[in-house]
Amino acid sequence: METPGQVIKELNLIRNQSEKGIEVLAEAERKWIELESEADKIEQTEFLKAQGTVADRTAISKLKSADARFQAELAKAELNRVKSKIKQLSESLMAVMAAGKLVEMEWRTTK
Repeated sequence: METPGQVIKELNLIRNQSEKGIEVLAEAERKWIELESEADKIEQTEFLKAQGTVADRTAISKLKSADARFQAELAKAELNRVKSKIKQLSESLMAVMAAGKLVEMEWRTTK
């Protein structure tokens, strides 16, 4: 970044990505909550349908809900990636702002 215009362009780009990130974060949270709820529902339903001791019923219900639980875990991992990206954008914003201050000082001293 060499000019104030380039700094402003970079700040606008990061701001736009951050705004999109908030929407993506909300969607990732919704997806994870839905899949987690579905996995819980499957596990509880299978527990009630299963026969045997409590340990047997628990094992059966966990086995039968394993695929749904896996999908919920994948959604949670996706949510964590979105959070990491938003954090990275925030750090990038701070770095560009700091660079902007340096560019501003440089332009003031060269004029």
